[in-house]
Amino acid sequence: MNRKRVLITGAAGFLGSHLCNRFIKDGYHVIGMDNFITGDVRNIENLFPLENFEFYHHDVSKFIHIPGDLDYILHFASPASPIDYLKIPIQTLKVGSLGTHNCLGLAKAKQARILVASTSEVYGDPLVHPQNEDYWGNVNPVGPRGVYDEAKRFQEAITMAYHTFHGVETRIVRIFNTYGPRMRLNDGRALPAFIGQALRGEDLTVFGDGSQTRSFCYVDDLIDGICRLLYSDHEQPVNIGNPDEISLKEFAEEIIKLTGTHQKIVYKPLPTDDPKQRQPDISRAKSILNWEPKVKRAEGLKITYEYFKSLPKEELYKQPKEFKKQ
Repeated sequence: MNRKRVLITGAAGFLGSHLCNRFIKDGYHVIGMDNFITGDVRNIENLFPLENFEFYHHDVSKFIHIPGDLDYILHFASPASPIDYLKIPIQTLKVGSLGTHNCLGLAKAKQARILVASTSEVYGDPLVHPQNEDYWGNVNPVGPRGVYDEAKRFQEAITMAYHTFHGVETRIVRIFNTYGPRMRLNDGRALPAFIGQALRGEDLTVFGDGSQTRSFCYVDDLIDGICRLLYSDHEQPVNIGNPDEISLKEFAEEIIKLTGTHQKIVYKPLPTDDPKQRQPDISRAKSILNWEPKVKRAEGLKITYEYFKSLPKEELYKQPKEFKKQ
């Protein structure tokens, strides 16, 4: 049987591992690639025995060689949480620039269609609300978050350059806050941080006054949107996320109610350049992809909480990973 072949970078990460599962389920031969700098082999170890899965332990910032044909490339390699990219700023910039360059070169050589994972962070601390794809953003390039924001903005620019100059079939997804099983408890983002604190019996930490907003999309909905974009003929960026906006204070209260704990909310200073509002305008996804999220937050949070609750107790107290300087 000649299966279509897809390369997924960042395969051991939260989203990459869910994409591996989806493409295996859909009958593809999946080639996963990861250097485990933030990914976790446990997310994909169930796939190693499968005949239609192979894995390359490799850093995409270095030259990529994959023998044989490729139909699709999904470039999802990148640190994606502030706790990571503030510790490894150089690697974050390299995977967004050199890594994307290498993936695009491979797509050109293999005549494969490539989808790159961009982010709502390209909008920075937005002056437009909700954010649509025509908004160019309000980003501080030299602030602490600039290493991630500008890596993703460069990634979009070089992707479009390969499309217009070399004729490579490219797709760009702008991912908004996503949650679900396989998130790391210690990755610094609001949802796993809140649930981790609740499970440890700690007070929940909200930065600022809690009025800043986020919009949370369940991972299954996001993966469906990504696949629809990959198979579409649309080359411009597309927002994929859930427009159901909530303040972080209200969200912390939801987590306290969900977990049945009695912790208080404690407030700490807002980090530099932390966006005050985040809500996707998904009009383009609705009209072009016929996509919109289906999983309600209450349903998705319950599944995610059960996942975190099932983890070994030592995971609750695991310290964030330390990295060597590069």
